[in-house]
Amino acid sequence: MTGPAPEARAPGTARTLVAGVGNIFLGDDGFGVETLRRLTREALPASVELADVGVRGVHLAYELLDGWDTLVLVDVTARGGAPGTLYLIDASAAGDRGGTEPAPLDGHRMTPDAVLALLDNLCVGTGAAPPRRILVVGCEPACLDEGIGLSPQVAAAVPEAVRMVTELVRQEAVV
Repeated sequence: MTGPAPEARAPGTARTLVAGVGNIFLGDDGFGVETLRRLTREALPASVELADVGVRGVHLAYELLDGWDTLVLVDVTARGGAPGTLYLIDASAAGDRGGTEPAPLDGHRMTPDAVLALLDNLCVGTGAAPPRRILVVGCEPACLDEGIGLSPQVAAAVPEAVRMVTELVRQEAVV
């Protein structure tokens, strides 16, 4: 799906990209992809695009150069809480995107934090602007071992993550 071109949108609407991140073959790492799959059933503003980027960090990096006002990343986020705990993290400030050292461009290690650390350099090199807001809806994993399927705790958190993302994109739809 592609969001409306900047000139085609109604005045005052903001383009939002919701990116589901993760590897479905590593247990709870599939949280972002599963949440995105469920978001496809929701009535979202026309200015919102859903992207299943899975483990394709390079794809995400280049997608971010397309003039998005807001990026919502959905991924597992190990922060030491109980499995299934949801976090809303505002990573909008450049300093919140992984530091000042540019991440090396390595297609096998382009995790969301590496993409965000590289974002400012990509924008300077292309003349693009980074999203003005970068939000992460993260979930504390229980198990990241090889295997398909979410743990019971993380699976139980998916409906609430869908609600959170839906609420966020509706708030972001109008600048």
